[in-house]
Amino acid sequence: MQVKIYKKSEDIKWSRAYKNSSGLDIYPYLNEKLILLPGEYKLINTGLFLEIPEGFEGQLRSRSGLALNGVIVLNSPATIDSNYRGELKILLVNLGINPFMVENQKLAIAQLTFNSIIFPEIEIVNSLNNLTPTERNTKGFGSSDYDLS
Repeated sequence: MQVKIYKKSEDIKWSRAYKNSSGLDIYPYLNEKLILLPGEYKLINTGLFLEIPEGFEGQLRSRSGLALNGVIVLNSPATIDSNYRGELKILLVNLGINPFMVENQKLAIAQLTFNSIIFPEIEIVNSLNNLTPTERNTKGFGSSDYDLS
């Protein structure tokens, strides 16, 4: 698989921390510093455009070092479909107690990974073969851990 990356400007960077790192570190592309106040979220430009082959997707994820301070990708993992050709943008939220400064190309704010996609055939049916509860239960949302009744 090969992913093509177009950079809006030569000074835009992305990096892979180590040879076998699963994700690419993605940096903000800003005209000026941005302060993300506690509880605030903003859509951050990266200046990157991707061409992901059909059958694959990109996923934007939070960086653990930032998450430790409450700064995360709000819709993590964010899906980038193979047919999307717009600028890669990151919805960043500050759930911490301190303001967080986002500066152009200073600190990576997200990780980008790539995954293969399975396209199952979907069949609409009137019933399923077995809807009896299992040991996992049927209540959803942590149903294997909690009694939600």
